[in-house]
Amino acid sequence: MGAGYSEHGFNATMKSSLHGTMLITDMDGTLLNSDGSLTRQDMDALFGLGCKGVVRVIATGRSLYSFKAVAGNHLPVDYVIFSTGAGVITFPDGRLIRKIHLDAGAVLSAVQIFMEFGLDFMVHQPIPDNHRFVYHDTGRNNPDFHRRLSRYSEFCRPFDDTSSNIGSASQLLAVVNHDNSASVLMALRSKLTGYSVIRSTSPLDGKSTWIEVFAPGVSKSQCAAWLADRLNIDKKLVLAIGNDYNDLDLLEWAGTAFLVDNAPDVLKNRFACVASHDHGGVSEAIHLWLSNFTLNDEL
Repeated sequence: MGAGYSEHGFNATMKSSLHGTMLITDMDGTLLNSDGSLTRQDMDALFGLGCKGVVRVIATGRSLYSFKAVAGNHLPVDYVIFSTGAGVITFPDGRLIRKIHLDAGAVLSAVQIFMEFGLDFMVHQPIPDNHRFVYHDTGRNNPDFHRRLSRYSEFCRPFDDTSSNIGSASQLLAVVNHDNSASVLMALRSKLTGYSVIRSTSPLDGKSTWIEVFAPGVSKSQCAAWLADRLNIDKKLVLAIGNDYNDLDLLEWAGTAFLVDNAPDVLKNRFACVASHDHGGVSEAIHLWLSNFTLNDEL
């Protein structure tokens, strides 16, 4: 992910400046390909947008710790919305400009409901330490849940006698690996009306459902709207690219939206599709978006 990017392929008649516009792309399954790397054409396209003054944003479900472990400091982007909108940093300097958490009372209420539903779940510490968590394990067969515990073994511990005093948290995350995950999600949303309840597909096994519970106001779209307002950017001039359920609100909010081809089939009739994450879908979406701008645009 070093230097050496180019603007090869960008429309030579395009305005040299597109200030007042923004790109927001999901990371896993959208910008990152199957082996966790980025295609050269996607990197070049991101660099080219920066040369034209476009604000470049990654919106990921990853924690800040997890994002940095993959991205380092070399991505050509300006902001990172992480933990599905619970936090925002400037990039690459890493200055934290927004964070939202659940207070202790809200955490305890949500924990009780998760317990009632018999879920395997985790409670993550507030940002910036939200890669650390305590967890409740029902003992059922749940490979994706245990895979995540193994991956974060040095940062997690089981609930114990002091867990009732867990305090504030950035989020709760339940891993549901059975076929009725949609009904579990619906039931949880009816119970957790004062929270933001978001569904995503596990980035670990690609099939289990993660149900994430945040403070109200936390989602990719609401955080994107906050950032756009901060930068005085009209959402009509925002391009969003995603691949999964937790990108839906962002894609619906943005002025232009594309879904990469590796997205679930059930989502593909809702948005324009581009190539998969393994075949430069982000760069294709960027080129299609840029092709809509002419010298006579309102820009």
